Order: sequence, then C-alpha cells, then structure tokens
Amino acid sequence: MNGFKLAFIGFLILSVVILGSAVAVITFYSQQLPSVETLRDVQLQTPLKVFSRDKKLIAVFGEKRRIPIAAQDMPVRLVNAFLAAEDDRFFSHPGVDYQGILRAGIKLITTGRKTQGGSTITMQLARNFFLTPERTYTRKIKEILLALRIEKTLSKKEILELYLNKIYLGQRAYGVGAAAEVYYGKSLDELTLPQLAMIAGLPKAPSRYNPVSNAPRAKIRRDYVLGRMLKLEMISKQEYQRALLTPIIARKHAIKVQVDAPYVGEMVRAYMVEAYGESAYSSGYNVYTTIDSVKQQAAVRALQSGIIDYDTRHGYRGPEGQLTSEEMLDPEILASKLASLDKVGSLQAGIVIQVDEQFAQILLDKRVIRLDLDNMQWARAYISVNSVGPKPEKATQILSVGDIIRVEQTDMGWQLRQKPVASSAIVSIDPNTGALIALVGGYDFYASKFNRVTQASRQPGSSFKPFIYSAALEAGFTPASLVNDAPVVFENKQAQDTWRPHNYSGKFFGPTRLRLALTKSRNMVSIRLLRDIGKSFAITHLARFGFDTETLPNDLTLALGSGAVTPMKMAQAYSVIANGGYEVEPYFIERIEGMHDDYVYIAQPNKICDAHCRRIEDVLSEYEQEFTELGLNESDDGDDADTHYAQRVVSESNIFQLTSMLRDVIQFGTGRRAKVLERHDLAGKTGTTNDQMDAWFAGFQKQIATVVWFGFDEPQSLGRREAGGVAALPIWIDYMRVALKGVPEEEPRLPDNMVALKVHPDTGLLVDKDFEGAISEAFLLDQVPANHSTGVDQTELSETADEQIKAPIDQLF
Repeated sequence: MNGFKLAFIGFLILSVVILGSAVAVITFYSQQLPSVETLRDVQLQTPLKVFSRDKKLIAVFGEKRRIPIAAQDMPVRLVNAFLAAEDDRFFSHPGVDYQGILRAGIKLITTGRKTQGGSTITMQLARNFFLTPERTYTRKIKEILLALRIEKTLSKKEILELYLNKIYLGQRAYGVGAAAEVYYGKSLDELTLPQLAMIAGLPKAPSRYNPVSNAPRAKIRRDYVLGRMLKLEMISKQEYQRALLTPIIARKHAIKVQVDAPYVGEMVRAYMVEAYGESAYSSGYNVYTTIDSVKQQAAVRALQSGIIDYDTRHGYRGPEGQLTSEEMLDPEILASKLASLDKVGSLQAGIVIQVDEQFAQILLDKRVIRLDLDNMQWARAYISVNSVGPKPEKATQILSVGDIIRVEQTDMGWQLRQKPVASSAIVSIDPNTGALIALVGGYDFYASKFNRVTQASRQPGSSFKPFIYSAALEAGFTPASLVNDAPVVFENKQAQDTWRPHNYSGKFFGPTRLRLALTKSRNMVSIRLLRDIGKSFAITHLARFGFDTETLPNDLTLALGSGAVTPMKMAQAYSVIANGGYEVEPYFIERIEGMHDDYVYIAQPNKICDAHCRRIEDVLSEYEQEFTELGLNESDDGDDADTHYAQRVVSESNIFQLTSMLRDVIQFGTGRRAKVLERHDLAGKTGTTNDQMDAWFAGFQKQIATVVWFGFDEPQSLGRREAGGVAALPIWIDYMRVALKGVPEEEPRLPDNMVALKVHPDTGLLVDKDFEGAISEAFLLDQVPANHSTGVDQTELSETADEQIKAPIDQLF
C-alpha cells in the first residue's frame, strides 16, 4: 500500500513538473510570438501589372508571380484536393491536429525518422507568415502556439484563403492562381481534376515534385493526392481512374502579354518606382495606361514592316554566322545554336541545311521549312548604303549550307530576312487630351531597351518648318505672302567659312507664296522667313508649342530644323496644331488602382474648350445657377470646380492657316503618298536632314497626331533616296490606316475674324472670282492683300534665279 502511495505521489509530482514545464515553455515562447492580428490586414506581395486603356495586359513586374483569389472564387475541387493532400481534418481541429502529431510522434519513436510533420494548414500558414523554414523543435512549438492563436483570430475560410494565396508552389509561383497560370497557362476555373491534384501535391516539396523539372515524380505525387481524394469520397472511382490515365502536360508558361507595348511598360515601371519606391513591385498596383490596344498593335506592325522594307531595299548583308560541316552533323550543336539565338521582333533564327537552285531547306527550333527563291530574290548583295549587287537568279547565289539566317512567316509564305541595322520610332497622341494612344520605341525592346520616342534627340529637318511658318503668320505674313526662293550665301571671313544652303532638289524657283513654299518644302524661303521675323521673335513663339527653347540653336539653321528634339516633343508640338492652338501635356497613365481596387491616382488632363464650347458652358452655368437659386439642384458633385481648361497658346486664325497649308503638303507636296488614305482632313510635314541621316513624318487629323522618326542609332546616312516621304511616311500611312477607322472626316470652320478670297497663284494678290486659275486663300480681316494689277511687270516681283544674296555670317550665328 505504501508503495502504491509513493507511486501515486511520484506520478502527481511528475505531472505537476510536466505541466509546470509546459506552462513555462508556453509562457516563454508566447512572449516571443508576433501578433496574429496583422493577418487581418496582410498585404500579399503581388506584382505590378500594367494594362492598356481597354484592360489588356501589357507587362508584369515583380519577383513573385501571384494572382490573389478570393475564397468564394476557388473551385471546390481545388480546396478538396488541398485538404486531401495536406489536412483532411482542417474544418474539425482547432488549428493543431493532435491525432496527426501523435501519428508523427509514433513514427519518430518506431523508425527514428521524422517522415511525418503533422503540420496542419493553419500551422503551415503560421510558418509561412511568421517563422523561418528551419526544422527545429523550437520552431515547431512556436508554430503550434501561433496556429492556436490564428484559429481564435480568423475564420476557417479566411485561413484557407490566406494559405492558398500565400503558399509557394515552385517556378516563382506563389498561390494557386499563379500556379495555374505558370504550369498550365489557364485560370483556376479552367483546370481539370488531375491538374488541380497536381498543384495540390506541390506544397510538400515544390522542387522535388515539380512537373516541369521532374514529371515522373510529380505524377506519383499527383496520383497520391487523387488516391486520398477517393478515400475521403471527394471524387468517384470512375473520376479517379480517368484522372490516373491523364498524362502530365504541365510546362512553364510565360506571362500572357496581350498587347505588344514593352516600351510603354518600362515607362510605367520607371514612373512607379520613382513615385512609390521598391514597394511598387510587390504592392499589387494595377496601372491602366492611355494606350489603345488596337492602335498599339497597328503601330508595332507598321514600324516593323517599315524597317524591314528599308532593309530589303538596301540588299543582303550575309548570314549572321556559319557552322562548319562537322558541326552540321551534330544534332546537339544544331539544337544548342538555335536555342541561343533569340527571336528578334517577328524574325526567327534558322540554319540552312540544304540549298537548291530554286529553294532552300531551313532548320528552325522544332521543324524544317522551305524557303523559295521568289521569297529571297530581294537579297541583292549589299555593297554600300547607295548600291547593291545584281538580282540573284539562284538560291545558291544567296545561301549556303550552314548559314545562320533569319526568316519571317508572312501572308506570302516564309521570307528571308536579316536583323535590321536601322531603327525607327512612332508615337501617337490624342491632341485634345495629351493621352498617348500608341508608342513604339524601336524594332525590338528585348534587343534594345533604348526608347527612341523619349530618349533619342535628333534633328527634325523640314518637319520643324511649320513652327517657323506659324511664327511668320504671327508676325504678319499670310499664306499668300511672297518670299524669294533664291540662293543665299553666308560668309565668315575670319574663319574663312561659308554656308551655302540649298533646296532638296538643288533648284531655286524665285518669289514663292508661303503656302507653296511649305508644300514643296523650300529651304530658302524658310531661312528668309526666319531672318525677316527675327530669331528672338521666332524662338519665343516656338516655346508656345512646348519646345525647350534653351536647347534650340540661336541662328538661322533653326529654320531647317537643326535643333535636336525627341519624337515625343514633336508629337506634343503637332498636337497643338491639331487641337486648334491649345497647350497640351502628354501623359500615359490613366489611373492607378491598389490591391483592393481602390483608386490611388486618376489623371485629370486639361479640357480643351474653344469659344463655341465656352459659350455653351456659360449658358449651362447660367441655368445651373438659376436651378440652385430655386433649390432644384439635388446635389453638387464638384466636377465644375475640378475642371481645368487648357490654355490657348496660338491664335485660332494662325492655326487655321497653318493647318490649311499642311493639308496641301499631303494633297500636292512631299507628303502626297498619304493620299492613298483617301481623306481630305489630313495634314502633315516630311522631314529629312543633311545626307539623309534622319527621316521624319509628322502628321495629324483633328483626333490623332502621329510622328514617325527613322534613322540609325549612331547617326549615318540612310541612303540618297531615303527622304522622310520614303522612309518614314509609309509607316505613318500604315498606322493611320488603322487608327482612323471609324473616325469621321472633319472639315475646318473658318474663324469669325477671317474671310476666304480668291488670289493670283503667282503674286498672291486679289483677283476677280471669275479669274481663271485663281486659288482660294483665307485672310484675317485686317490682312487682306491689294487687288492684282494685270500691268505689273513680273521682273519687279522677283530677282533672277541665279541671284545670290550675300550676308555677313553674324546674321546667321
């Protein structure tokens, strides 16, 4: 009896010691635990996403791929698969499954190995959010204590939602939404039973059971999950058996970008990091740009096509490389070489494996294609930028076995191509708001991230002339004013230097109306205009179009576009013409949304409102005031107070005359190729710099202003015939053909302070309305020219064609 009492007392003492120790341990570790209340406001690290205006994905930035999914949007079978694989008693235990821990303990005692962790979903959640992955008893104690606290703080639904969005599932995928996209390129609700089971099997060991890197082992784990689902009666036997027979089709899927606008994506990324710091990559921002996906794709196609057309005009520069006959016999070398060559734009790399007189066989990544002679006859040998060799008559004159080349699949079949050496940029703006509609900064962003729209400052050439003409109109000239198109020489005796500007054609045409001079892009007229109005007056006027006047040359070369500007700045300036003379500030972000769909930022562009618009708004404002006084206004949302009107920077009459002249550039002048669009409301100007180093076309319709630049990143001649109307204008046309679909033609309205009259085409003076050959011209009421006299001696109106006006070079500089 005494022995029994001693044993009992000993048991009590031991129990008290164990209990006390347990309490001490719990108390000790509890003081070290973080507050689980933070889980209520947890911000999952979600990448930065960039979209077009019409909600098409442009880019994703961030180390972690995650697509948060609300609990109610998760498929039931997905939840069941995870419960079967990880914690089938999830909805019945208090956060810790004591049965599971007991089983794990018995297994440890009997085998000496920790084959089962006994971790519940709640414990895994605690570990993922608060603890390190180290396998220690200390961590396990903390994990259990945290799990119990979590269960008291959050509902089972909330715990499950956090877990399924947080868990790492391999291949940089965090959460089930990202895993569905990474492994199958689908959303969760599109996945089949075996695919859901595959994902549910990953948390145990994402690298070991990864279906991309180890499909056989992944299948074993998937089948285990399916077996557990069958045992728990979550699926039928037939479903189980069908699922077992399903092959592993998982592979790594890149993010599905829906709009090809990587230069825009990079602009957004840079802005977001500057505005929000490194947290921009993980705070779940969704940025909606002003880009129109249809117009953007049209811009990409037009630019790439224009560059390829230029490239083929200048001949074939030969293969990118050459494999030896020994290398051609080794399939591994062939595969490795092709894998190392990235796609450039739409151009794929290939290796010539056979050449006949009429065709060649080309090995691509996973197939062999036939390249017919007709589709590579453009490939005359490149000699120089201005000359090519004879037209090839056989494929063997172009290609050899082992050549590493580029090909492109088109509507006309496979075409021989080569990596472009020239580049281009296109930017399109809504001139009435400043919103960027489309932007392409180069042929291939991944080959060159240099954004030529915003970063390349180049001479605009004659595309700059309209702004000089606008300054001249402001100074009192009219489109009918005569300015002499004759040679001019500027000498610097001290430096023994002479500047002899000339027209592109090399010819001179004597006195010329401003309208005709701009239509035909006469350099001499532009120079004389600038000299007559004064450089200071002109530069002050240029600032109204948004140009940084400090970067412009303070000499007469300014008339020929010698200052360096970016395509973006040119698009901004042309937008001022297109919108009727109002200041405009380009922008590319429409709005920014936070992780919870809250608006972080909304763009508020200035509203363009001309005199007619203001009159309407004044009337509406009067009615609003009367309603307010009568107490009829139910609410005031404050919109009027937030409206910012764009400032008029150039007069309506000036813009009307300038636009009219720029329309003639397309109807009769250097931009007449654009007549193919069969519209009469287009206006624009070509631009070509010395030695054809830069080619431009800048043009607009009232709703769209678009600028195209073409050239080399390292300035060099494009070739003698590569003027703006040849290199840049076709790109503009191809883009605007799509951009203007559904946009009605708009006829300009003659301003109230102007009158349209008939003038003589040679003198610009008024003639009778019945005068044969007379042309119509618009004038300010106080600038109507005198009547034409038939007795005027034409020699008094002009100087001889070979006249040279010599001036000191200090008038130039």
